[in-house]
Amino acid sequence: MTDRSDERDIHTACVQAGAEADEQTGAVMRPIYQTSTYEQQAPGEFKLYDYSRAGNPTRDGVEQAIAAIEGARHALTFSSGLAATQAIIQGLAPGDRMLVCDDVYGGTGRLFRQLFQKYDITFDFIDMSDPEDIRKAYSPNVRMIWLESPTNPLLKVIDIRKVVEIAATNGATVVVDNTFATPVFQSPLALGADVVVHSTTKYIGGHSDLIGGAIVTSNTELYEQFKFVQFAAGAVPSPFESFLLHRSIKTLAVRMAQHQTNAMAIAKFLEGHPRVRDVSYPGLPSHPNHALAREQMSGFSGIVSFNLDGSYEDVVAFLSRLKVFVLAESLGGVESLVNHPEQMTHASVPPAMRKTLGIGPTLLRLSCGIEGTADLVADLEQALG
Repeated sequence: MTDRSDERDIHTACVQAGAEADEQTGAVMRPIYQTSTYEQQAPGEFKLYDYSRAGNPTRDGVEQAIAAIEGARHALTFSSGLAATQAIIQGLAPGDRMLVCDDVYGGTGRLFRQLFQKYDITFDFIDMSDPEDIRKAYSPNVRMIWLESPTNPLLKVIDIRKVVEIAATNGATVVVDNTFATPVFQSPLALGADVVVHSTTKYIGGHSDLIGGAIVTSNTELYEQFKFVQFAAGAVPSPFESFLLHRSIKTLAVRMAQHQTNAMAIAKFLEGHPRVRDVSYPGLPSHPNHALAREQMSGFSGIVSFNLDGSYEDVVAFLSRLKVFVLAESLGGVESLVNHPEQMTHASVPPAMRKTLGIGPTLLRLSCGIEGTADLVADLEQALG
């Protein structure tokens, strides 16, 4: 795998990483090697690949690109973000303990609580906004700390450097889900994290036409561990999905700029609207972690969460009036989406925990696409009116 050792601009890395012209034909775009198996010269003797679950040149290309834009030595792709998450957790053993940020994607929490907890692995969900709370919860059997920053859906920003400092007490692995920020706006490995995970379905894929996940690390030992799981468990993306993902990375940096422009304009509009109770966006000075976000991020991405001032019925009425924003799960596509976390992406979170977090009936999460800024603001304005 390649890394961004030459410190190329992120725009250049997005366009060129893993995209060398095909040696045989000169094709600028890497071909789709739509094959499951490869010819062997003798039993067990082959050129580079023997079976596409173990390796495929189209998949190699996109993994090289993801490693490059994260500034890492290694990247592995999976059939979904949760498949990538599962590959990481399979490195833990019975009796191990993990600290998880409390405001985490609903599917991640469901995987930890309902699947892996039965294997005698303890998952403690804690608020990581204050590093001192992490120190208080820490113990010698903590083997991993899992965090999102910004978090989903409340957009808390967690101090990655401080988490790394705490984990160094006994060498626990720090995993950062960088899906919301993307490599364009945040580099967790440069902040000391051991592993980065992505749902590439979201911003990296960016067109709502594929499902995928990725693990990124510069730790070769961890890479070999995850690669074995990728091979042995087999949750790999197809060559065609690998091609789509690699194509999407080429425009990631320019897309993220427009996502952020739209999100900032929308956050400011909502913050001043009388029908909005509160707004969460790290780019707003009113955000409690705004200073930290400015310090460890180079941009604030395209997700805005807010509470409507009213009832659930008011929320449903508001959603029914939207004309540009589409009510749907997921995020990070070129089109603007609105999500109701309580009923949709975070429905699997225990009700008491949702209440404590503040994921209630009036909370909405916007994924601001790349449409015209004025059109998006006007859509929200008329729906709120």
